[in-house]
Amino acid sequence: MHHRSRTPGPKLLGVAIAAVLGLGVAVPPAFAGPAGGPSADADPVPGLVAGSDTAAPQLVTGLAEAAPGDNPAEAARAHLAAHQDRYRVDPAQLAEAGVERAADGRRTVRFEQRHGGIPVFGARYLVHLVGEGGGQRVESVGGKYFTGLTAPTVQTVPDEALRRLAIGAVQEQAARAGAAAEDHGLVVLPGGAGRLARHFTVRGSDPAVWATKAQEVFVDAAVGEVALSYEVRAPYPLDAPAATAAADAASANAPAAAPALEPATGTAPDVLGRPARVNIGRLPDGTYQLVDLTRPATVTTYDAAGREEMDFNRTLPADVHPAASATTDFPAATGTSGATDAHLNAAAVHDFYRDRLGRDGIDGKAGPITSVVNVTSNGAPMENAYWDGQKMIYGGGSGKYRPFSAARDVAGHEMTHGVVEHTAELVNLGQSGALDEAVADYFGNAIEVTSRGIPMTDPRAALLGEDLCRTGTPEACAGRRLDDRRTTVADYIGAPAGADNGGVHLNSTIVSGALWDIRRTLDPLLADRLVYRALAEYMTPLDDFVDARNAVLAAGRALGLDRAQLRTVAGAFDAHGIKDGWQRRIGVDSRPLLRDLSTESVAPDVAAGRWVAATAGKGAKGSMAVYAGAVAGSAEPARLSPEDGRSHGWPATDGTTAVWVAMGPGADGSWGMEVLARPLADGPVRSVHRGANQYLGDVRVSGGDVAFLMTDHATGRGGPAISRDGAPAVPIALPEGHGAAGLAFHDGLLAWTESWQVGERTVSAPTVYSLAAGKVVAQYVVDDANTTAGTAVGSTRLAGGRLLWVETPFDPTKGSTIRSGALDGSGVTDLLPAGPRPGSGAGAGAGTEPRRIGGLTASDRAVTFAEAGRRATGGTKNTDLPKLWQLPLTGGTPERMSCNRAGQYFPAADRGTRVVWLDATAGRTDLVVRERAAGTC
Repeated sequence: MHHRSRTPGPKLLGVAIAAVLGLGVAVPPAFAGPAGGPSADADPVPGLVAGSDTAAPQLVTGLAEAAPGDNPAEAARAHLAAHQDRYRVDPAQLAEAGVERAADGRRTVRFEQRHGGIPVFGARYLVHLVGEGGGQRVESVGGKYFTGLTAPTVQTVPDEALRRLAIGAVQEQAARAGAAAEDHGLVVLPGGAGRLARHFTVRGSDPAVWATKAQEVFVDAAVGEVALSYEVRAPYPLDAPAATAAADAASANAPAAAPALEPATGTAPDVLGRPARVNIGRLPDGTYQLVDLTRPATVTTYDAAGREEMDFNRTLPADVHPAASATTDFPAATGTSGATDAHLNAAAVHDFYRDRLGRDGIDGKAGPITSVVNVTSNGAPMENAYWDGQKMIYGGGSGKYRPFSAARDVAGHEMTHGVVEHTAELVNLGQSGALDEAVADYFGNAIEVTSRGIPMTDPRAALLGEDLCRTGTPEACAGRRLDDRRTTVADYIGAPAGADNGGVHLNSTIVSGALWDIRRTLDPLLADRLVYRALAEYMTPLDDFVDARNAVLAAGRALGLDRAQLRTVAGAFDAHGIKDGWQRRIGVDSRPLLRDLSTESVAPDVAAGRWVAATAGKGAKGSMAVYAGAVAGSAEPARLSPEDGRSHGWPATDGTTAVWVAMGPGADGSWGMEVLARPLADGPVRSVHRGANQYLGDVRVSGGDVAFLMTDHATGRGGPAISRDGAPAVPIALPEGHGAAGLAFHDGLLAWTESWQVGERTVSAPTVYSLAAGKVVAQYVVDDANTTAGTAVGSTRLAGGRLLWVETPFDPTKGSTIRSGALDGSGVTDLLPAGPRPGSGAGAGAGTEPRRIGGLTASDRAVTFAEAGRRATGGTKNTDLPKLWQLPLTGGTPERMSCNRAGQYFPAADRGTRVVWLDATAGRTDLVVRERAAGTC
């Protein structure tokens, strides 16, 4: 389920990195490409690709300009300085980030952009050099460099406040408890003027909640707002919980006993019991370990013997040793644990990159390659494998799966993530994250078919992970297949960062399918070199699908591919819909009101045909701002919130007035939160309430009265507050120990879900408060005394003279119920009883899985709810993303509100059956509207 808060503090997320960071399109005026469309004989390699939200070009090819000098970085910097009219790059803002040296002598100089000395997130600019000394010349230039940054460079929010906000960005309360935030310092997030942020990695210690997951969180250092948050790269996607870590301890790779070893050879059984020749190391006492000393990169394999994966999180325990044997013939346990296969896989990956691509190991510096097999997760078999930033971690398998080292393509996939970390550094979110997965897909399969001699024509060559299952066919076992023929227009799934990190696995085969088609069409060795050169020399952290296309084509030109071969490469990308403007060709059945919002985590609102929504990146400082517009007509949205250096969001409206929360430093310089209001028909912004030491949220407005939730930071106590006709806000007293959430406000009635503890259980009660009577007039207690798991109660709404709410048992085998209560407390009916998840047409169907509702809205005629989607059974799918359903207020059979195929978030009901919501189908987050339900999809 996707539970999202309407109150301040959620993650600022997007479907793709460009959407998250608010990147637009700008063409450098002084360096234009050829006019007209491409012809059949046109060169498929673009001469110029304009950058996004910058005057600096994304790619310039076809150069042959002298850049003499013995130092490649100095020569590259001098070239950029000499052609500032072309590149619009200030060399003083570039810091050298490394030089990639190819086997043929080419050098790629990577620069990191700095703004006021602070790194710009994901901004890398690359210069490609050929030749030596005085004959050195520049062949191409490109990457991400942002020319419009004016963000402040001095942090104004206290460190501890930023740290608390970072931990608070973790959605699950249980995960926040005991979590720690590792501080990586200041960065500037690009997009518009940019945003100064502090980067934290948030980790927890409870394996039942976290396993080895971690969250990357960027908190705006000027206003105290979570600007960007996503999960550290997840492992091979099966139905087991995701588990990964970003290790940073170099000692994790170092085999402790390696200095005392001598090279030897032996035999060891693989997971199927077949003997295999292995390179091993002999200790002085005459025993042997799985340590391969025959390669520049030492290959070492450890057996965790069933220990918890948390024990290996960013470290290698001193009491864990490489798999051992008294003789050169290793015992059967070496095979059943997966150690033999892990050892052989690591060597195969190393040899593929060294012998085929000229890369000196995973890190490019002959660094040791370490594997740990046979780990468990929270006391159960870990059905997964992952690269943790320094080493491979493999689960020991289960009754369903073999040890995860059994699949060489999975091992190659995961270790390729290590190669990506040392080259393109692709960010694990949205399209760049899907590109990371796609490159790993491609090389994982290429490593397996090459090392095992499998022809490309073999139907199993395109399968990933087909050898993992103990029973069933390879096709059924495979986690992904690279010949699924998916395209951007027909198959791209827009997802938030909270779902598969923005679709990194959902969408990976769109790109890896194109790359695999290239490998099946061209010579495989040439294809491998082509994709590797694109990764190592042309891709940068924030690249999207079209950037990847251009990178591969530019790499093809550098490799000397002829025009026919380059057209073959371009045709593969065309066949998968990876070309300029593909997002505009995705069909939707909704009408956009506001395109390309920076977040799907802040709800919009609508009333009387007027909507309000919040998005970032359009203000002078890039923080969130509130906009309003009419559902009908084509007028440009109007900005309601002032540009005062604060973050403005979480808006609500009654069709006449808009209210919202501002967060940041006030006029006196102190950081705090403030409820603001403004007429939609224009007028001044007025302050409703400011709380320097208070948490304010869930704002609502009705007929000039404003209600909101107010919590004291020091005591944690709080509840609803009301401001009548512009008067100061007055708290509504709740009984001692009671709390409130989920406000609804209409015609003098205020509703919320009240909760309190009775012993160890939580009691919840949808509640109605009359402003005229000054008291609670209805309260429906949901007591879980007779249940074992408890029930979540929420989404209180006032509509049609009734109180509505949702009850969802924590027991995952039970479904949600929409209930309706009289406003005087006289009785309850079930508007939508608990039942199976409804069918959604082709590809989904009806089933026995219970309906789980993630959110609710209602008008005087209809109720619209977000169906949280089917629980994943084989990796994240489109059916796991929320879809909207509508039924009459009097009850009936739900119908699909929209047939849009991706995630649909935060429905808000207007008059009749009209609903607005945030929709991710178009490869970004849009505010959209439909007048009535679509019916059956």
